[in-house]
Amino acid sequence: MSTATAETPSRVDLPVVGMHCAACAVRIEGALGQAPGVSKAAVNFATGRATVEYDPAATAPAALRDVVRGAGYDAVLPPAGHHAGGVSEAEEQAREAEYNRTRLKFIVAAVLTLPVAVLGMGGHLVPSLVPLLDFPGRAWVELALATPVLFWAGWEFFSGAWAAARHRAADMNTLVAIGTLSAYVYSVVATLAPEWLAVGASAHAGHGDAVPVGVYYEVAAVIVTLILLGRLLEARARSRTGGAIRALIGLSPKTARVERDGGEIDLPLAEVRVGDVVRVRPGEKVPVDGTVLDGTSAVDESMLTGEPLPVTKAPGDPVIGATVNTTGSFRLTATKVGADTVLQQIVRLVQEAQGSKATIQKLADTVSGYFVPAVLCLAVLTFVVWFNLMPPESRLTFALLTFVSVLIIACPCALGLATPTAVMVGTGRGAQAGILIKGGEPLEAAGRLTTVVLDKTGTVTEGKPTVTEVVAAGVSEADLIRLAAAAERQSEHPLARAVIAAAQSRGLSLPPTTTFEAIPGHGLAATVEGRTVLVGNARLLMSRDVAFDAAVAERTATAGRTTLLVAADGTFAGLLAVADPVKPTSKAAVERLHAMGLEVILLTGDNRGTAEAVARAVGIDRVLADVLPEGKATEVNKLRNAGRVVAMVGDGINDAPALAAADIGIAMGTGTDVAIEAAGITLVKGDLSGVASSIELSRATMRTIRQNLFFAFAYNVFGIPVAAGVLYPFTGWLLSPILASAAMALSSVSVVTNALRLGRLDLQRGS
Repeated sequence: MSTATAETPSRVDLPVVGMHCAACAVRIEGALGQAPGVSKAAVNFATGRATVEYDPAATAPAALRDVVRGAGYDAVLPPAGHHAGGVSEAEEQAREAEYNRTRLKFIVAAVLTLPVAVLGMGGHLVPSLVPLLDFPGRAWVELALATPVLFWAGWEFFSGAWAAARHRAADMNTLVAIGTLSAYVYSVVATLAPEWLAVGASAHAGHGDAVPVGVYYEVAAVIVTLILLGRLLEARARSRTGGAIRALIGLSPKTARVERDGGEIDLPLAEVRVGDVVRVRPGEKVPVDGTVLDGTSAVDESMLTGEPLPVTKAPGDPVIGATVNTTGSFRLTATKVGADTVLQQIVRLVQEAQGSKATIQKLADTVSGYFVPAVLCLAVLTFVVWFNLMPPESRLTFALLTFVSVLIIACPCALGLATPTAVMVGTGRGAQAGILIKGGEPLEAAGRLTTVVLDKTGTVTEGKPTVTEVVAAGVSEADLIRLAAAAERQSEHPLARAVIAAAQSRGLSLPPTTTFEAIPGHGLAATVEGRTVLVGNARLLMSRDVAFDAAVAERTATAGRTTLLVAADGTFAGLLAVADPVKPTSKAAVERLHAMGLEVILLTGDNRGTAEAVARAVGIDRVLADVLPEGKATEVNKLRNAGRVVAMVGDGINDAPALAAADIGIAMGTGTDVAIEAAGITLVKGDLSGVASSIELSRATMRTIRQNLFFAFAYNVFGIPVAAGVLYPFTGWLLSPILASAAMALSSVSVVTNALRLGRLDLQRGS
């Protein structure tokens, strides 16, 4: 491997087009690693990206793209000025073009394969159709239909097999190419010169009369069409790889109002510089990271901390880009812009976590690396043995038939269907239950879990402030809520909405407010029905010399709730406790996870008191609180490094890095699009019971996949020796290609039938 000479090597992320298995990623990684000027190369099959560190004095991204092309694939160059972690329009277009090409090939292959399958297999399935289907020239019709299926729609299998062969490797492309080409070539010989094979067919049939020589075009065409269907689904999934990154980048406003030359002008975000003074008005997103210069407001930082309550900001306080200014106006001094902002760091964390995740190598892909050469050697050995043992007049055709029979029976129908059919049925069953699973890798990872990490806000809890307790003093509860809600009606603070919602839920009518004053950091004062009403924290009441029961206020605060104290005309009237309530199903869901032998951890950016109160309510033993987004990913990685298989369950933007860093990310469907895109599993109903259901579904699906792979391999272990003629010296019986194809079809049917059982799986327990 070449070593970069620069002290700080450059890095580029190249989206790769055309990868279809983990072996493809290994080949590209090897080619890039050996390229001049490259110090490090990593190719992730799951994300479809090659991450390369290189010496810019020795090479360039364009040269690296040429290396990828030389390996038989293609790469998309990022545009100039493109942020690390972003997804370019060119990449999206390349992914979409790949999907459209695959879809066209599949449609054409399916249309041409259907009549070939009917002609080739219809008579075996429905004997009464034999007179209708066995017409002169039938083989020529099959040849005309099957040829474009193989050499146009299925050309990528042959080019992929050739690329693997040039790198002295073998993969599923090799298996598909050998199997389909063997069946096709044999059928072409049988069509053009059947007399070459008739003697051998008579010999191994055990009598001297000539027997018809069958053709097996349907074998080749059906294999190509089925595997194209799998690749079509894969291409669609890969075209959406950058969804989480796009959603994150979309959070930033497009412009910022910057003070320049004594005035304020709207500038594109890319033109904001460190040190610029930026004005942020009510309801706007904060454009860049900075420090409040003057003004006071409440900023919704839930995208970062998960905390549903806005945070008061005063001069000197830091603010984060893409957070939402809820009430007042303020000016800030920009401290971080562009790729240095917290949001862009989250973008980078998500991508790096996705890229560092090891690709789950399918067992079929792994075994095929050894299986294909073994089958080839066995087929050649079979040909040589029978060519030497059989009489001269029949040895060529007999050896050729056994050679073809071995290759046909080794075709990867059952092997190729073993995993995708189970995944398709399993994910379909999950969708019926409101569990959306993004393919086989998340499904497999969920079945191996040992630890489930839960976000608090919006996952265990409802995610919105609600009045949970009312303590009246000297007035009725209804009057207390009515006065407080009337005073809060002119406030834009989220706590105000919780109080007003409490009044509305009780059917209370709110009297008019004649005066209103927001007191930053304390609360508010208003005149309601001629009475001076104060609503806020303890500092507000103490500043107005209002006596109140401090013990009651302390009790509500230690329970993880926000306390709003209310006074009327200088007299304490009571308090309202506002909290984010636990979802009704959370406790039962945690108990269900414990019953499955899983460790459950609460991971939140909220304060420890609130987090521990929630944990006690639902039965969670371990709490990690006051954790920011980058810390969440770190905590997840600590668990993984300790040998645990971790699921992260969350719903917010702040959870995206941890969702990507975990072995499997599970997003609540009621949460943000970013969390949903970053996760491998989405729970549409936003109910924690779906976590246990998804794990049960995964375990059942993986059992089915293992059973299917056993069926597929057992079929080959038994069928290949029979096709090679091991039984012929003892019984005189030889497996002909037509029986080999029938056995292959039977193995496929058994695999599909076994997978269909997943559709009846009960996922409602504990929900």
